[in-house]
Amino acid sequence: MSLKGVRIGFGLTGSHCTYDAVFPEIEKLVNEGAEVIPIVTSTVQHTETRFGKGEDWIGRIEKLTGHHVVDSIVKAEPLGPKTPLACMVIAPMTGNSMSKMANALTDSPVLMAAKATMRNHRPVVVAISTNDALGLNGTNLMRLMDSKDVYFVPFGQDDPEKKPTSMVARMSQIRETIIAALDGKQIQPVIIERYNDSTSI
Repeated sequence: MSLKGVRIGFGLTGSHCTYDAVFPEIEKLVNEGAEVIPIVTSTVQHTETRFGKGEDWIGRIEKLTGHHVVDSIVKAEPLGPKTPLACMVIAPMTGNSMSKMANALTDSPVLMAAKATMRNHRPVVVAISTNDALGLNGTNLMRLMDSKDVYFVPFGQDDPEKKPTSMVARMSQIRETIIAALDGKQIQPVIIERYNDSTSI
């Protein structure tokens, strides 16, 4: 299946250490001809970390996609009724955003875009990056895994010795997950030995 002409929302949340693994996947979607709409949380936009400045990441994703970022709940709401998405991706999805989504809290542009997409019964693809997936957030992870229209990029423990509760998605499988989700299927296996990958948080 080709993604040429497919309108995809791409939401970034505050796992800054994961962006270097995510941006090449956005570029792949754009190069394939997908229309990628970037959506960001305020944490992405306004935080400076050792991984870079928020304004630099915003500039990079706007240049890459050719679209200004959706950076407010007001701007994200029309992605449901007026300008719907074929698919919404959240990569990376932090534990904080995961817990909010699992409990129907909509306090960021990314979560509003996800809610708007689910309202249309279109797929929401999530790529987690959280230090407590096997801790307190495990309940929220399982709740989302059991939710209609939510699909997971395969994920696993990224550092089981030093961070035994941490799990991160294999970002290189974002496209495959989108393809399956557009067909109403969860890519398998969904739980993988992620710690063998080179990227770790």
